Amino acid sequence: MTQRIDYQQQSPELFKKLVEFSFALRTSVIEQSIRDLVEIRASQINGCAFCVDMHVKEATMHGERALRLHHVATWRESTLFSPRERAALAWTEILTRIPAEGVPDDVYERVRTQLSEKELSDLTFQVMSINAWNRVNVGFRVVPGTYDKAFGVDKSGLE
Repeated sequence: MTQRIDYQQQSPELFKKLVEFSFALRTSVIEQSIRDLVEIRASQINGCAFCVDMHVKEATMHGERALRLHHVATWRESTLFSPRERAALAWTEILTRIPAEGVPDDVYERVRTQLSEKELSDLTFQVMSINAWNRVNVGFRVVPGTYDKAFGVDKSGLE
């Protein structure tokens, strides 16, 4: 499968704004380990091979354990995630899939027991960001590993 168009080249100003938005999330109150899990899980749901590849590499560089990375897709059944991580993953899934009836109160309440209002707000912006990246990368079939060097994930030791 080959990439369709180079959206970075075709819409450089919009690409730059999305990058700026994503970089702004680095100051989020949500810890890096949860941000990594969220990016991987949303990318799995959306079928974004490019983003799964990149974020697994980033998480590895951030010190995430390989077994936990393998368990992200099955986080509900896994014993490797904390209640806070489970809440973040549940919120990621509901906002990525948004059911016709919206976000159920029980999901919202469960997440609110683990995250402050500020954390929930920051997490929501994190989910928005990765879903935007997933959509552009899936739409234009960006090949996994294409930008490893540019994003610095070539140092992950994963090839």
